[in-house]
Amino acid sequence: MQPGILEQVVRTRAYAAMSATAPLLPYRIDRRDPGPHDAVIDIRYCGVCHTDIHQVRDQWGGSKFPMVPGHEIVGTVVRVGDQVERWRVGDTVGVGCIADSCRECESCRAGEEQFCERGFIPTYNGYERDGLTPTYGGYSMQITMDEAYIVSIPAGLPLVGATPLLCAGISVYSPLRRLGAKPGESIGVVGLGGLGHIAVKVSRAMGLRVAVLSHSAGKRYDALRLGADEFLTTCNGQVFDKNAGRFDYIMDTVSMRHDYDPYLNLLRRDGTMTLLGLPEPGAVAAASLIRRRCRLTGSLIGGLRETQEMLTFCAQHGIWSETELIPIQEINEAYNRIVQGDVRYRFVIDISSFERS
Repeated sequence: MQPGILEQVVRTRAYAAMSATAPLLPYRIDRRDPGPHDAVIDIRYCGVCHTDIHQVRDQWGGSKFPMVPGHEIVGTVVRVGDQVERWRVGDTVGVGCIADSCRECESCRAGEEQFCERGFIPTYNGYERDGLTPTYGGYSMQITMDEAYIVSIPAGLPLVGATPLLCAGISVYSPLRRLGAKPGESIGVVGLGGLGHIAVKVSRAMGLRVAVLSHSAGKRYDALRLGADEFLTTCNGQVFDKNAGRFDYIMDTVSMRHDYDPYLNLLRRDGTMTLLGLPEPGAVAAASLIRRRCRLTGSLIGGLRETQEMLTFCAQHGIWSETELIPIQEINEAYNRIVQGDVRYRFVIDISSFERS
């Protein structure tokens, strides 16, 4: 942090990457002392999102170093500003991808802060409102947040399993709500990973008939265990012919470049395919859309109001992420395992492990 940007700061321990080619290592960061509308949160758990890897390794460009990743945060409120109304000391709360936004544009007023017309302030790899102070994420022991950008973790949700819902959960919930998915309709979930496995659970809870489409035949058991009605192996090209025109929705969670046309062909008339991953761009044949008047759309997390709605929904239906809890000292190994597909289905960092180093 540059001297003088924030007059009052609190030092806290973290893990940071100093460059796109450097491993994450112990680091000390400054958190602001709470202002009138701020809450200080002792972080208990932080999820490891594939986005963290993309940004730490500057695979999307624009990464800012040193970087403390982490935008799936669950913790306990330990201090509040004198004008805070929503939170009290001891509350169990969550922080997702959005640390702040302009609050004035049409999107913000509509509760769609993720589409803030001035660009929302990310929980990490960005700058606070002063345009100078870096935002640092949840691979740390503490964070200071404006009360408006904090959500409540409902009773009944296990905290470790709830942590990935702050990004992965809202990413799959939001498009289904926006599209008005109804019980009895059908959905094909492409990819059974960190996003896909939660998409199966949420879709099932909404009453949809769920099929998982994956090239990994070894995930059949998990797909059915998680609530899918069936599992389709896409390495068998006949699957696309046999299931043409079948689904109301396709939710594509794959981040690697792949051909969209075979999946669009699986949609019924007026069906919708939603992209959640960020692969390299690829062409789409117009005929794939025209043939059945299909739609190809995308979705980006959700606003604060919808994120709270999602957490309530998940608590009511017993939905949380399948996780592997790790100490912070194993974060670099976890990154490598994610890239290799060796996690079922999300890593979550036990922040108390900072005390062991």
